[in-house]
Amino acid sequence: MSETESAVPPDSADLPDPEEAENVVYNPSEERLREFSRQLETTTEFGSPSYVSEYRSRCADRTKNAVDDDFGASDYAYFDDALDAASDEEMVCIDRRVGEHPEHSYVCRYYVPREYGRIALTLTKLLDPAPEDAEPDFLTVQLPEYDETAIRVLPDDGFTVVLGSDYSGEAKKSFLRLFMYHVKQAGGLGLHAGSKRITLEGDDGTREVGQLFLGLSATGKSTLTTHGLGLEPPEDAVMLQDDVCGLLPDGTVVGSEGRGLYLKTIGLEEEEQPETYGAVTHESAVLENVDVDEDGTVDFDSDRYTSNGRAAVLREQLDSAANGIDLENVDQVFFITRNPIMPPVARLEPEKAAAAFMLGESIETSAGDPESAGESVRVVGTNPFIVGSEGEEGNRFRELVSDLDVDCFVINTGCVGDDDPVDIRVEDSVAVLREIARGNVEWQDSEAGMTVPTEVEGVDLERLRVADNVEDHEEKMNRLRHERNEYLAGFDDLGDEIVDAVY
Repeated sequence: MSETESAVPPDSADLPDPEEAENVVYNPSEERLREFSRQLETTTEFGSPSYVSEYRSRCADRTKNAVDDDFGASDYAYFDDALDAASDEEMVCIDRRVGEHPEHSYVCRYYVPREYGRIALTLTKLLDPAPEDAEPDFLTVQLPEYDETAIRVLPDDGFTVVLGSDYSGEAKKSFLRLFMYHVKQAGGLGLHAGSKRITLEGDDGTREVGQLFLGLSATGKSTLTTHGLGLEPPEDAVMLQDDVCGLLPDGTVVGSEGRGLYLKTIGLEEEEQPETYGAVTHESAVLENVDVDEDGTVDFDSDRYTSNGRAAVLREQLDSAANGIDLENVDQVFFITRNPIMPPVARLEPEKAAAAFMLGESIETSAGDPESAGESVRVVGTNPFIVGSEGEEGNRFRELVSDLDVDCFVINTGCVGDDDPVDIRVEDSVAVLREIARGNVEWQDSEAGMTVPTEVEGVDLERLRVADNVEDHEEKMNRLRHERNEYLAGFDDLGDEIVDAVY
């Protein structure tokens, strides 16, 4: 009998009832969660807890799901081990909620050994409490001291086990991965994206513009999502969601994390990012893998443990955060890249936008693969958490943006040029977003086959002209198009019109 044939799927109903099990502390206070991990805590100069984990990034290479991967008896055995541990060990169990949209709000139940209550504490900062007496939609059991590292997901059952890793990001993404999967099952598309709403005043009165930003961690997604764009009242720009959203067929963008944000802290400076700095240094934050001395002094510039240091912060500590997390309607989508032969911004028709979605060109970050950080990478949808056919994701994206008449762009937040690169400053990207939202940008076709702006108020486009900063620009662009075309042709389910739309 083969391993697959002998496999017996686990029954999550075998998890202990947290309200009755003697080995489970159910929904303890944040203070008690902190007490459970007190021996692991360093208290910062701000009064907040700081922890150092053994694992400091996600284990993508050790993650499998039952939709995309062959599951056999050994995979299901991980769930059995997790069920046994949850019934026998001293555990903490918390119920939280992902999403607040009436049709896309899910109760998340999380089990972890008590001494790792710090991970549950981090989740309480990010996700709202679940309604009382609500039955869980998603279940995760995390056992950091398991003798090997394995993350296994049963998407249709809403059940995840995180074994052998004590990284809080695995717990967070165990629920957000399933949130995106369920949005897709409902005809929408889960996105690794930030969302913001811009309110503008014009001759026709007040209007709102919804923007989405797709990008890998550490490419500027949070910066662009939370930036106020230099607007003055009554105009403003507010952040709705920083990490994971769901685009619905009616144009609504539903958010996931209702209480907080999981922010990178490396290089954080009060002068450059005063709002973020204030939230990270508030006593309500939880720091993870940040350099904190025994006396509590915090060094955000240090990569002593990792360049993927994190802080779970409350939305209420950010002036840029809106009261809600759902965007009523999306108008513009931006793909964030750091490809040095790309212009500061280019406009894309739906097929080209879908090609950009599939290409997902960026740089590897310490959140995904620390050993490859800084190297060029392609991740479909800049979303490492896709469950199901990646080609179908691209088809769905094209259909949605076409049906909804969404304007799409690729925005470069890195630099232009190879030998002597010219930095694209934050203020350049901010001006691009603001003027595109206002509808003030005129466009023209470039010699590279892309549609680029002729002028953007506040941006010196001549300084950032690709052809002037990249030697053998035309040759390199032709080679890049060929590489892109070969890459897209490798997706069996992807529509030909998208494969042929390489820019």
